[in-house]
Amino acid sequence: MVHPRGSRDAASGPPNMHHVAELAGVSVATVSNVLNHPEKVAQATRDKVFQAIDQLGFTLNQTARALRSGEARTIGLVVVDLTNSLFVDVARGAQAHAQSNALTLQLASANNDLSMQDAHLAFFDSARVSGIILAPMQESDEQIGRVRRHGRPVVVVNFDSRQTDSCRVLIDNERAGYIAAKHLIDLGRTRIAFVAARDDYQPVHQRREGARKAVAEAGGTVRLIELDTVDLDPPGGADAGRRLAEMDPDERPDAVLAVTDLLAMAIINELTSAGVRVPQDVAVMGCDHNSAAWGGAIPLTSVAMQGEEMGRAAVDLLLGELRDAPGTHVHRRVLLQPHLVVRESTLGRQRVAPGTRVRADAGASPS
Repeated sequence: MVHPRGSRDAASGPPNMHHVAELAGVSVATVSNVLNHPEKVAQATRDKVFQAIDQLGFTLNQTARALRSGEARTIGLVVVDLTNSLFVDVARGAQAHAQSNALTLQLASANNDLSMQDAHLAFFDSARVSGIILAPMQESDEQIGRVRRHGRPVVVVNFDSRQTDSCRVLIDNERAGYIAAKHLIDLGRTRIAFVAARDDYQPVHQRREGARKAVAEAGGTVRLIELDTVDLDPPGGADAGRRLAEMDPDERPDAVLAVTDLLAMAIINELTSAGVRVPQDVAVMGCDHNSAAWGGAIPLTSVAMQGEEMGRAAVDLLLGELRDAPGTHVHRRVLLQPHLVVRESTLGRQRVAPGTRVRADAGASPS
C-alpha cells in the first residue's frame, strides 16, 4: 500500500524523488534504482514506487544535466493556427534560434481547437521535452500550470496570460490597432470602419482598444464605425465587404481597418467587384501582416507583428529558465513593438514604394 500523501504541499513546487520516496515508504536510493536499475528492485516495491509517481505526477527531469553536458535536447512549440503566417514566423524564428543552441524544435498546431492544444501540451509533457513554447489565443492557465508542476518551463507567446508563473513574449497589439487607425487618420479619412469578430480573442480586443484611442485623440473629427462580422476568415470579410458596398456613398466609411489581413483582402474583393475604388473611395488595411493575404491585385497595407523576433525571444527566455538554479529564476515579460508596412490599398500606386516600412514610434503613443 502507498502511504497517505501526508503534508506534501502541491503548491510548493514540482514533486521530486524525496516526495516519491516518502509517499511510497521507501528510500530515495530505492526510487533511484526503480527509475534507473529496475532489475535490482522487487516487483512489489516497484509497484509502490510507480503508484506514488502516478499520484504525484512526478517526472524525472534531466534538463539541467543535459544543458551542462551538451547532449541533444528538444523543445515543443504549440501554436494556435498555422494558416496565419504570424505563427509560421514564430516557428521559423524559434527553430533557427533553437538550432543555434543545439536544441531540436518540435512543432504542433492546435487548429483553433482548445482540446487539440491541450492534447499537444500533454504529449510534449509525456515526451519529457526540456520546455514548451505556447502561442494560444485564449486563456490556458490550467494547462500551463499542469505542465509546470511536472517541472517543465512554459513560455507563452502572443498572449498576456493571467498566469504569473511563466515568461511571456508579446507584441503590443493595442499599439498595432493604434498605429493602423492613426495612419488612416493622417491620410485625412474621417469615417473609419473597424471590422472584426471574436472580441474574446485577446489580440482582437486589444487592437480594437488601440483603434478607439487613436480616434478619441482626433477630438471628434473622426468617427469609428465598429462593424462586427461572423468570423476572422475570408467569409467574414466578404460579408462585411458586401454590407459596405451596399451603403449609400455619402454614408459609407471612407476607410476600413480590418483586424486581420484575411478580412481586409476579402473586403477589397467585394468593394472592387461592386465598383467601389480602393483606395480612392475607401482606403482598406489589415492589421496582422499575414502572407496568405498578399496575393491580391491591390497590395495591402498592414502592421508587421515581429513573429520571428517573438520566436527567438521565446527560446532565449526558455533557455534562461532552464539554466537558472531551481527557485532562482525571475520570469520576464518581453514586449515587442509593431510597425506599419504601407502599400497601395491605403496610399495608391503613385504615392508609395511597395513594402515601405513606417516606424511604429511615428506619431503619439497611446497612453
